Amino acid sequence: MASDWQELTRLTQGAPLTVERVRLAGRDLAVEGSFELPALARLVQEDQIFVTAFLRCHGSIKEMEALFGISYPTVKNRLNRIAAQLDYIEINPPPSAMELLGRLDKGEIDVEETLKKLEERS
Repeated sequence: MASDWQELTRLTQGAPLTVERVRLAGRDLAVEGSFELPALARLVQEDQIFVTAFLRCHGSIKEMEALFGISYPTVKNRLNRIAAQLDYIEINPPPSAMELLGRLDKGEIDVEETLKKLEERS
């Protein structure tokens, strides 16, 4: 299965790709539609290998240096280049202005804290 994915990655050469049919292995179930690949799957094969190695090294740049035979700045530059290709998803987004005003109205926060949080958002 991994070689199929590698072949697909090689064929598309980084061009945008949409999956239109998904079949669950071992089951008689398929879903058709238009599915965008996850960001990590859209990376070129070499970058996918690099990210996988980084995770297996538990984020140790020292181990990455030894594994790939490259310098610390090279590891950092490559990670930065890969990270720039990935969308950052805010897990705990700041509260909206309406949420803050609602909390102020309920007396959960005071005016000073509301203003501070509104400033932090900009």
